[in-house]
Amino acid sequence: IMKNILYISVLFFSNLILSQDYHVAKNGDDSNPGTKDKPFLTISKAAKIALPGSVINVHEGIYRERIDPSYGGASNTKRIVYQAAEDEEVWIKGSEIIKGWKKYDGNIWMVELDNQIFGDFNPYQEIVEGDWLINDYGRDHHLGEVYLNGNALYENDSVHKLVEEKPMKRATDREASKYQWYCQSDDKKTIIYANFKGLNPNVETVEINVRPAVFFPKKTGINYITVRGFKMAHAATQWSPPTAEQVGLIGPYWSKGWIIENNFITDSKCTGISIGKERASGHNEWTNLKVKHGTQRERDVVFKALELGWSMETIGSHIIRNNTITNCEQTGISGHLGGIATKIYNNHIYNIHVKKQFFGYETGGIKLHAPIDALIKNNLIHDNYRGIWLDWQSQGTRVSGNVFYNNEQEDFFNEVNHGPMIVDNNIMLSETSILNASQGTAHVHNLITGKIILRPVPNRFTPYHFAHSTSVKGLMTILTGDDRYFNNILTFNHNLKPYRGPSYDKVHSGLDAYNEHPLSTDYWYKGNRPDDYANHKLPVYISSNLYYNKALPFNREEFSLESRTFSPKISIEREGEALYINLEIDNSFKEMNTELITTKVMGTAFQSEEAFENNDSSSVSIDVDINGQKRNYNPSVGPFEKLKKGKNRIKIFTFNH
Repeated sequence: IMKNILYISVLFFSNLILSQDYHVAKNGDDSNPGTKDKPFLTISKAAKIALPGSVINVHEGIYRERIDPSYGGASNTKRIVYQAAEDEEVWIKGSEIIKGWKKYDGNIWMVELDNQIFGDFNPYQEIVEGDWLINDYGRDHHLGEVYLNGNALYENDSVHKLVEEKPMKRATDREASKYQWYCQSDDKKTIIYANFKGLNPNVETVEINVRPAVFFPKKTGINYITVRGFKMAHAATQWSPPTAEQVGLIGPYWSKGWIIENNFITDSKCTGISIGKERASGHNEWTNLKVKHGTQRERDVVFKALELGWSMETIGSHIIRNNTITNCEQTGISGHLGGIATKIYNNHIYNIHVKKQFFGYETGGIKLHAPIDALIKNNLIHDNYRGIWLDWQSQGTRVSGNVFYNNEQEDFFNEVNHGPMIVDNNIMLSETSILNASQGTAHVHNLITGKIILRPVPNRFTPYHFAHSTSVKGLMTILTGDDRYFNNILTFNHNLKPYRGPSYDKVHSGLDAYNEHPLSTDYWYKGNRPDDYANHKLPVYISSNLYYNKALPFNREEFSLESRTFSPKISIEREGEALYINLEIDNSFKEMNTELITTKVMGTAFQSEEAFENNDSSSVSIDVDINGQKRNYNPSVGPFEKLKKGKNRIKIFTFNH
């Protein structure tokens, strides 16, 4: 009896401890117990002691610290929750305010800082570097940054270049007319010079990066954490390629089950949210060792990660929703391997890689490698260098209901994936809608207004997997084809400008991009198979698409319809917290012969031999439109089920911040 009483008592008091709420406030003290009446001063204090079931409530103010949780939750229902107090504005920043500026020359000011302000990490001694960083425009770029009244300045490489100059046309001088800064640093001090163009930095708010992240664990395996309602800024993040440790302003760092929701995330030097890999599976060996090519290093990373335990049971399954992500110079959301089974939805991502002070092959609103079984849904992605870039092993991935416009490059770059992948109900309004260097993708019920580019990749062997698993089934190059296009609206409302990409790209204004591909009914797919598939294009499945204006159809398409004399009028309009699309069309959509697209219709991807299905292996049906409207058995083409002839005004996104 006494043993039972003792056991019940331990369980009771353990639950009280695990369920404890903590409070953090600017009038607090870290020696306090962390109650509402006696709060902690720093979030980091709570992060050191919070255990599964705890909720950390952070009250209004600006907190300048890096949150490094010591513990994670125990399960999806026994989390550790970090949240901004209701209706209170809470900033967490990786920067410090700097005063004590002195006049140097004209509008140029300088400040000398003792390196103790940086602790063991001085971002003015760290250079942006790593694999796949392609162009530094002839000079080093530091992880540090200078902000004037919340806006990032442009770095230059000499104090003499900070004087105001006439803007130049060359890319290396694109920052010449901007507010600029320059730094020098040694073992004891760091000197920062800046041209504030007549403003007094001792009166204005000037902040500088001092921390490599804002909310990011220093060790892996910190699972089941929720971060909600914060405004987060100013992280000195390093370049984040798939062959290196990937650190973001915020991220789970090789863990499972995080929820990052309702946050405003801005001004990371490279990456906003990272759901990427850790260091042990490889860290910039291509750059550092200069032996194997980066693609071989990336294959090595995949197999090393498997050896280290990369699986659906231990990694991924995050939720990233309702966030605003902006002003990051590499990616809004990035990650290799760590984003498996992750859901990314209702996020607003804009102004990613717009300063262009350095460039690499890992840039975009969302840039993921190996997002197996991930869902990317109902995000608003605009005014970025690129929209979504899915690269390597995007198998079982679904890209659904996203709105793209005014992205400089492609809305959707699909690179070296074998499928199956479903791309449905998206609105793609930029000059280039799709760059497809993959195979095995089903494009269903999209509105596509830009170029479609096909890129064969015959020399890059990339992995494909067993269904809904990280286990590698094989490796193969990209033959192109094995794609499906059903029930899309295609129109070409842009001028077809000269293309400056690789000469082997096939640039088109419609699905005529596939005219050289066979159909599955062609004779050599009926038992007369070739000995070497590497020399053959894979068949395509294209039916029931509506073509307006200059968009050209696939030359052997069934049930297609062309309305060449009509040019739909399409525009985007914000009203309050809602975004609308204005779409004026003719009656052609009513004349289409369509069917409901399901797993049975889409079939199986050629290389992986896996079905286009849900993540639980059940059949999928594209039976609702972008707004959740139920589709009929003979659905409308495009992302909207309830269309009408003439003018349509349809809500497509609700802003959160």
